[in-house]
Amino acid sequence: MEENQQKLPERQDISEQYKWKLEDLYASDDEWEKEFKQIQQLIPQIEAYQGKLAQSDDQLLTCLKLQDDISKLMERVFVYARMRRDEDNRRGVYQGLTDKAGSLSTEVNRATSFIVPEILAIPEEKLKTFIDQNKDLHVYRHYIDEILRMKDHILPPEQEQLLAQVGEVSRAPQTIYTMINNADMTFPAIQDENGNEVEVTHGRYIQLMESKSRRVRKAAFEALYSSYEKQVNTIASTLNSSIKKDVFYARVRKYPSALEASLDEDNVPIDVYHNLIKTVHDNLDSMYEYVSLRKQILGLDELHMYDLYTPLVSDVDIKYPYEEAKNLVLNGLKPLGEDYQNVLQESFQNGWIDVFETKGKTSGAYSWGAYGTHPYVLMNYQPNIDNVFTLAHELGHALHSYYSDKHQPYIYAQYTIFVAEVASTVNESLLMAHLLKNMTDKKKRMYLLNHYLEQFRGTVYRQTMFAEFEKMTHEKVEAGEALTPDLLKEMYRDLNIKYYGPEMVIDSQIDVEWARIPHFYTPFYVYKYATGFSAATALSRKILEEGEEAVNRYLTFLKSGSSDYPIELLKTAGVDMSSPEPVQQALDVFREMVGELKALIQE
Repeated sequence: MEENQQKLPERQDISEQYKWKLEDLYASDDEWEKEFKQIQQLIPQIEAYQGKLAQSDDQLLTCLKLQDDISKLMERVFVYARMRRDEDNRRGVYQGLTDKAGSLSTEVNRATSFIVPEILAIPEEKLKTFIDQNKDLHVYRHYIDEILRMKDHILPPEQEQLLAQVGEVSRAPQTIYTMINNADMTFPAIQDENGNEVEVTHGRYIQLMESKSRRVRKAAFEALYSSYEKQVNTIASTLNSSIKKDVFYARVRKYPSALEASLDEDNVPIDVYHNLIKTVHDNLDSMYEYVSLRKQILGLDELHMYDLYTPLVSDVDIKYPYEEAKNLVLNGLKPLGEDYQNVLQESFQNGWIDVFETKGKTSGAYSWGAYGTHPYVLMNYQPNIDNVFTLAHELGHALHSYYSDKHQPYIYAQYTIFVAEVASTVNESLLMAHLLKNMTDKKKRMYLLNHYLEQFRGTVYRQTMFAEFEKMTHEKVEAGEALTPDLLKEMYRDLNIKYYGPEMVIDSQIDVEWARIPHFYTPFYVYKYATGFSAATALSRKILEEGEEAVNRYLTFLKSGSSDYPIELLKTAGVDMSSPEPVQQALDVFREMVGELKALIQE
């Protein structure tokens, strides 16, 4: 297909080679239905173990293995339904399957909710004896240690059952927002540089914001945010409900705050969050210098929010069709070794990736999948440098999942969210190093530096700003305040002023940007982009400077899943995130890059 066509194609218009093969999960919806029914039949079997886990090590082992079997099936059932829906959110059949899978997941959680409280009720000495005398229980040692660590926050069995039943209701704000954002939200058409009418979409927005024409950028910016402004009361209500849900769960589980409840899932000290915000605050002068440099290079009297994405080098127009992007990613990731290259080739050739934007398709990009089959990547590919990096980023997630699944038992295969952004960003860092190393043309080098600085701004500065916004909004709700649209706008505006500094015009439309950020419905997730980027910056430098030894340490990390706590896994790979040092090191790199860009324009 032509990647630059103006009208969004339907899914059937796309060549099969650019679509993922969900048939690798289930050959048909009927196969899905069979496994759905199988899970329903297994639920009474696991319920039969209630009250029996303390009787013997065999009872405990059999129950835990059955829980794994059910979870494995449930994961497949849910992932397939949701990914089929993501192909085209307008298709009622897959909205229905997703709802069915969500309901069954709630039922599974209810049926298995007795397990953790019952393990906690077994005296620790008796548990230790069970594990010591049954070698098949050894694999569950870290899992059980993790349960014991969370002891103060686990409720009695009947209360855990009640919480599990509330699960479906608690997902409502996120589900409603997803439908508003992906199925119902439409944006006006604008005129492009050539006077052609082009529909603004989620996938095209950044491409339009990169336009050389300021008129096009401003029009796209206003088209997008005017649409969110029309829905601002509804979206403020869904966000408020989502945050109230977070606060409810934190209080029920006896945490001092929703922030501490979220971080405790990964056993991450709260200082990591506070250190990130403080370290970024201490380095805002670099951001202000970058903003000033951007204004100077673009030759503008005023720098507006819609001037942030346009390349600083106006007469360099680098387009990367998808086939070219694949080759760039392969070459950029060569330092990770032959095995990594082979898996990348497989991902491109064997239906792992859904490439192009189509009508009704879920916006953005992600990597997902289920244990026992290869991972998948959803893209909405546009032929620009940003999307090349997005491809490398999502393949970082995919290969992390591939290695974890291959080397870990199911119980530890899923890596925690805290380390999730490390592998994706190592890929981006290595790709950038490859591009800069091979770029001698001054203008193209400036173009790449600009891109790197934008990635950095978006991943460290911007995500930290999001993290601070999340912290503030949750604290407001915890203090009993209502998150009205006006309050949300005011808080968000103040943060933009703080993070971008005196030379940036903070346009009124940006006050409603929080309304288009899906990650706010997954509490305290976004800070992990910034910490992950920082860890990845340190690791990618080690890989390039130390070679094979650093690569081996890194691949060991990728294969580790959640077999240890994330802070410990990263120490094994070579970085200590419990200190502010990696964040400061990353911000030093940003400062260096701003300096290099400044020197190039003065030549």
